[in-house]
Amino acid sequence: MTSRTRSRTRRRPATPTLAPTLAPTLAPVLAAALAAPLLTGCGSTGAADPVVVRASVPTSAPPADPAHVSATAAATGAFGLDLLHTLAAAPEGTGRNLVLSPSGLATVLAMVLPGARGTTADELAKALHTGLTPRQYALATGALNRATAPTDGPTLRQTDDLWVQRGFPLDQDYLGTLAAAFGTGVRTADFRGDPAAARRSVNASVEKATEGRVKDLFGEKAINRDTRLALTDALHLKARWATPFQPSQTSDRPFHHPDGSTPAVPTMARSGTLRYADGSGGILGQPWQAVELPYADGAVAMDLLVPAQGGFDAFAKGLDHVQLTMILDSLAERSVDLTLPRFRVDTANELTPALRALGVNAAFDAADLGGIPGPGTAERLRISTVVQKATVQVDEEGTVAAAGSGAGMEAVSAAAPKRAVELHIDRPFLFLIRDTTTGRPLFLGQVTDPRAG
Repeated sequence: MTSRTRSRTRRRPATPTLAPTLAPTLAPVLAAALAAPLLTGCGSTGAADPVVVRASVPTSAPPADPAHVSATAAATGAFGLDLLHTLAAAPEGTGRNLVLSPSGLATVLAMVLPGARGTTADELAKALHTGLTPRQYALATGALNRATAPTDGPTLRQTDDLWVQRGFPLDQDYLGTLAAAFGTGVRTADFRGDPAAARRSVNASVEKATEGRVKDLFGEKAINRDTRLALTDALHLKARWATPFQPSQTSDRPFHHPDGSTPAVPTMARSGTLRYADGSGGILGQPWQAVELPYADGAVAMDLLVPAQGGFDAFAKGLDHVQLTMILDSLAERSVDLTLPRFRVDTANELTPALRALGVNAAFDAADLGGIPGPGTAERLRISTVVQKATVQVDEEGTVAAAGSGAGMEAVSAAAPKRAVELHIDRPFLFLIRDTTTGRPLFLGQVTDPRAG
């Protein structure tokens, strides 16, 4: 397990770990620990306490090529837009609020990829928009996750875990890659003997890492007696605006819903200098406006993309990573009269259908994940489920956001003008929370009805 935190608070001392050597030294220790009986009692979860075996990250983590890191940040953005389009196009997604964490899911799949082979690996890499080797991609993703911000800013915590069936051996090279890239150790669980207790342990870990904002990541049927591994990523962000909205300026204003109704919703207001852009026609074929709201230290920001009234569906469907990058690159300081509804979006998705729509099929069917089990393991693995729960809450003070992502594996049998521009967000819009240093998207979503969760 690893946790990377950007905050004023000092990180707690790490749990004592094994010596900072990787796979060869780790293998016999893991073999003994994975075969050991589980401890009993885990408080209110009712689950057995897992035996935790951690592989320490070397004192100096293996460096990732800066070009690989930059390419992976861009690839994560493209992957996130693909997912958003796919989820929004699904019957259950049409016209609803959505939020997802591209970086969280990309991290989980980056933990799978080093163990994938053949078509399974090729399909995963294509969906993730990467041409790097699995190890290069893992190292680049880990480097993005470790990227630090100034200490006087948002709290950004990301935690990765690998859970394995007690007694199930893991490949040394696979463990070494995960330890080097993510500092990820191993938690044992008795999926075979008590899947309900194992599921509670996995879910409790994610709930704790997200400060209670993501509960029950894996549903009752997502983990069963055939489960051998569960990979999780938990992301938690708490950030204050660089310039908060004044509550006294918040009032009920109409919001133009896609169905034609105009309900009154609590809407914040402020005026000042912000990074802003707009356009008409061109690559997106219609007018749009965009604005960036920085958080306390500027290392993380929220971008709002607002198409003209009636143009949201076409805009959202047509937006790709190249166009998004052009919009973000065109942001420049302007005096802006801004209104923005308070909103909270909560989304839970079983992502197997979305990933299949993006061409990832072999991993769920005749998977070749032969790089994960240890030598001599008779059982083959396939991905049985990919899940994510995400939440974003925006108010006058700032943003609190969290996401839990998981994969289960089972055995197979310009200069500012003097006049202020006006951006009154009274219609559906897209939002993006990103690391402004690397460009990595942390959260991505759409709001069609601020009243809905």
